[in-house]
Amino acid sequence: MSDIPTPSEDKASRTSLGDLLGEVTRDLSTLMRQEIELAKAELSQSAKQAGKGAGLLGGAGYAALMAVLFLSIALWWGLGHLIDNGWSAVVVAVIWGVIALILYLVGKKEMKSVQGAPRTVESIKQVPEAIKRNEENR
Repeated sequence: MSDIPTPSEDKASRTSLGDLLGEVTRDLSTLMRQEIELAKAELSQSAKQAGKGAGLLGGAGYAALMAVLFLSIALWWGLGHLIDNGWSAVVVAVIWGVIALILYLVGKKEMKSVQGAPRTVESIKQVPEAIKRNEENR
């Protein structure tokens, strides 16, 4: 090995510990600011993409609603040739009523199966016991 110090070793030997810590602190501060700026940029880009996607999904939902409406009108009109127009409207309304009832019953069943956050509730219930045990050990 050579006895010639590297530039880093030479700087370290001439600089006080306080100055070196100051440099490290400044470098960490700069790094943290840069990381925060990167996170802001990434979140901004993600939010823009999410907004665009939500808008497209809303448009698709509206288009589906219009398709269902016009298909219902077409069914009403088509049934009007077989039976009276008034009764064909009732038939289409009853079909939609049955669909609504089925969706309601399935949705109600799904809502009953929602458990929330059972593990969190259980762990919160254990907190008072842990505190009591900790106070007893004092």
